[in-house]
Formats: sequence, C-alpha cells, structure tokens
Amino acid sequence: MSEVMVRKGGLSTTVQDAGRDGQYAIGMPPSGAMDQFSYEVANLLVGNDAGAAVLEATYLGPELEFTDARRVAITGADSAVTLNGEPVEMWRTTSVGAGDVLAFQGIRAGARPYIAVSGGIDVPPYLGSRSTYMLTGIGGFGGRALADGDRVPLGEPGAPPPEGIEVPARLRPELPDAVELRLVVGLCAYRLTEEALKSFLDTPWKVTKDADRVGYRLRGGTLGFIEREQPFGAGSDPANVVDLGYPVGSVQVPGGDEPIVLLNDAVTGGGYATIGTVISADRDRIAQARTGSTVSFAAVEVDAALAARRERKARLDEVRTALSANVR
Repeated sequence: MSEVMVRKGGLSTTVQDAGRDGQYAIGMPPSGAMDQFSYEVANLLVGNDAGAAVLEATYLGPELEFTDARRVAITGADSAVTLNGEPVEMWRTTSVGAGDVLAFQGIRAGARPYIAVSGGIDVPPYLGSRSTYMLTGIGGFGGRALADGDRVPLGEPGAPPPEGIEVPARLRPELPDAVELRLVVGLCAYRLTEEALKSFLDTPWKVTKDADRVGYRLRGGTLGFIEREQPFGAGSDPANVVDLGYPVGSVQVPGGDEPIVLLNDAVTGGGYATIGTVISADRDRIAQARTGSTVSFAAVEVDAALAARRERKARLDEVRTALSANVR
C-alpha cells in the first residue's frame, strides 16, 4: 500500500474532502474543507477527481515523507514550504519521489494551507465522506488530527499532470487581515433591537483565540435584545429561543456579546438566537481569517448570495481553463 509518513503532525492537520453532506437531519455536520475554493484548486493541480481527500492544516503545517513518486500541490494560507530543504512555490504542481520530505515553516497570511497528493488520501469513507469530525472521533485518519509517526494511505494516482503548472496570480484568493463577510439577515434577527442590528453590521469584530473548525468567536461590542417574556421551552438568557436548526455559517449571539460564526464542525441546532448566515461563497474567507484579524458583516439578499455562488463557480472554471492551457 502506498502511503505518506508523518514526521511531524503540525498544529492541527486533518483529512478533509468536499464534506459529509446530506446528514444534517441526524445531527451530523458536514465537516469537510473549510476553504472549499483552495481545496478544489489543490485537487485540480494534482489531477485528482473532484471530492478527493486532502490534508487541511491550521497555522503550522505537517512534515511529510513520501514513499513513492507523486504530484503534490499546496494552496490556501500563504505558507513557507520546503521540499528537501528547498523552497516550494504554492498554487503550483510539484513532483516528489520516494524519500522526499515536504515541510512547513509557518504562515505569512491566512490560517489554513491545503496539501493535495495525486491519488488522494485513501482513508476509509464514513457516511459517504473521508472528512474528519474530531468532536466525535469519526472519519479521516482515526477521527483525529495527524500525529508524529502516522502512516497515511494514498490512493492510486491517474495520469499525472505536468510539473510546474500553476494558478495565475489573479485567480488566487486574497488573504487580508480585515475580512468583509456577506450575511443574509434572518432566522432570529427579530430578537435584536434595530440599533443592535445596525451596531452588529457596523462593528469591526476581532477574531479571538477561540476560532476553529467548530466556530469563530468574535469580540468588539455588545448587542441589545428586545425585552419580552421568554416563551415556554426557551432559557433565561435574552439570546435564548426555542430550539431551532443552525445552518452552516449562521451567527449566534449568546448573551449579546462575542458573536459566534458556526462553521463546518458545529452542532446542527440549539437554543441561541441566530441573527443571520454568512453566505456560502464567503465561508472560504472566514476559514482564512486568523486570531487577531478583524471581520465585518455586510447584509445582502438571497439573490446576491446566489450570484456570489455563481461567481465563485465561474472563477473555478477559469482556473480549470488556465490549467488546461498550461498542460497543452
């Protein structure tokens, strides 16, 4: 069996794919790559089928030793990467051979680099996905982050793409320290006063250290709620409502301060007011926001969210076209 040996696991490196969709009704979040654009492009660069599993790192990536010839590509957070001690360019197809060592020295911008290997990470699927869900220890490599000494199985690669094809700079995502997220206001936004909702949208929120695959906790202001007698089944916190489902990307405001953006590994429902949902096209952006950076929210309608999704797909199509032109 072909495999890659993990010399160092990095800070938190997990196996992720496009996600475990279709299981929300049983309380199972999708997991999957937080930055789907970077994930998809990484697979394109190494010739993998759509949906192949990759490695998602957080802040500090792993050190990997290969046991056979492969193509690799690193996308996402701007990272200092080396192959056998020599610098490796990101957003580019690179060849590796048996005994070669790929290592990460740290990141310069963003939060999550993605490492795709031709053939994909060949861990067993669980409920239709190879993604890791660490809260319950399922999927991925034993349901956990990679550790020193692990040997991760690889799939059989197809015809390898040429070495050196790369994504044009204009099609690579920006990684600013201040990120604007488009948000569809709704669900329980009626619980906020008009002034509080305006304050939420006008405030630059700081990403706290409590920012991971479950959710991003933000700090920067306090929001007021409309006073009412709590209905039966709701708790005493003014942010409490009778339990409801949480869409991925929804923003809850327990206590009126420190809003939390719920992400890929979050619970699927609960009893806190959710005042809006970050549009799917912008979840890539928050995935690359790191502790200490700021995020702000801009209210949009559903039509604008759908248009943004189409624009994102068109950008991926541009990447495919550009890579195909390089191959020819």
